[in-house]
Amino acid sequence: MPSIHELATWEPLLRLLVAGNTESLAAPGGHVAGWIGPYGWSVPFQGPGPAGRVDHRQHEYDAVQRVRSALADAGADGISFVVEASPSGAAVLHLLGPSPAVAPGIGPYPGSIVLVEGAVPEPWRRLPDPVPGARPARSVNPARLERTLRKRLPDAIGATEEEIAATEARLGVALPDELKALYRVTRARWQDWGGGYEAAERVFRAVGCELFPLDRLYVADASSRPSPWQHAATTAVVTPPDAAVQGLVGSPGWIVFGDNGGGDRIAVDLTPGPRGHTGQIITLGHEQRIGAELRADSLTDLVAKGPRKGRRTRRGDETPVVARINAHDLGSVEAAGHPDLEVLCIGVWDGEPLGLAPVTGLPRLRTLTAFPGTLADPLEIGALTGLEFLELGPEEWRVLLDAGAVPRGLLAAAIEVRGPRHPLPVMALADELLALWDRPPIPHTVLEAHVG
Repeated sequence: MPSIHELATWEPLLRLLVAGNTESLAAPGGHVAGWIGPYGWSVPFQGPGPAGRVDHRQHEYDAVQRVRSALADAGADGISFVVEASPSGAAVLHLLGPSPAVAPGIGPYPGSIVLVEGAVPEPWRRLPDPVPGARPARSVNPARLERTLRKRLPDAIGATEEEIAATEARLGVALPDELKALYRVTRARWQDWGGGYEAAERVFRAVGCELFPLDRLYVADASSRPSPWQHAATTAVVTPPDAAVQGLVGSPGWIVFGDNGGGDRIAVDLTPGPRGHTGQIITLGHEQRIGAELRADSLTDLVAKGPRKGRRTRRGDETPVVARINAHDLGSVEAAGHPDLEVLCIGVWDGEPLGLAPVTGLPRLRTLTAFPGTLADPLEIGALTGLEFLELGPEEWRVLLDAGAVPRGLLAAAIEVRGPRHPLPVMALADELLALWDRPPIPHTVLEAHVG
């Protein structure tokens, strides 16, 4: 199989793109562009396919799969492309990426640009707040839990003390007594059940979740819930005073031991919220990147009574910490100017461009995103000294770059592209930002061919 940067990999796709986009390629500055990744692709097949071929959709799929196979061989997470062609059939194919510093974006445009290697957004750096008054729930009773489970699972094979100790050493945290009691009854190994689903179902009913074996237990810290910078930077950690669970991305005290059968993880919580209990059972939703839901006050409670209906920790966008200015939310920057403001997102805006003076000097403001054309003076961004993430349109970035005013405290950035734009100038803009932090540019390979 040719490599991802060889013409032989791309030629079938290139021929289809040129044949199906003759009008757009013939226009001044004409081009077609897209992106191909391991789990999807955005490829502009607009024409009816080769003349007389009714199976052109299969040819399109095969051409894309050829590129995806090369991506898999390279271990790459995606690549953007731009095609330019003349009426004579001479075609130029630009391959952009993959880059360790730039995440895939929408279509051919760059996603999050990581300016500091290994940097993660503030919510992913946040550790649990201490709750000095936190105590185990009154329902915690390891002996009762063990008796109940042995009655429900009389033939189960339990873990040895050595196996439990080895798991604690691997995790770097002591397992709570209730969790030890659970695994002394059943170590939840598939081979112990003889590969039988009925035995697995009995354990599910007995415990209240799909129980992981000891070697699959893990600590759900922030790194276990990765998220692209562009999304993660607009998230905030907020724990209301009446919350049972802290509104964290992850915690060194969240020990995952099971699943609800639908992809949501079940964990023991050793770092509860202000109104929670040490050792309570929580659910980490697979569609959520922050926070968790209370499932039971204790493991004993979960086994004895089943899961309770919990209440999720309120999201940060329901507080002054995250402010969104657009046609449907806040109507001014003044309204967003709260001392606790961390994230300011300016979206679609029909009014006059906005000034940033009302949020200048706010001590916690770390993220600003602004749709193209919504800022009265991009140079006002220089007064927002605490920014770690900034997303702007190409024109606004051009103003900052030309003035040497890009905030040097940034950890990551993004370019917001609205409407059709040639991807190459946008990629060049991203390279300028990377160069300010001495990061490598986005790889750019140019291949030429005659496709007739």
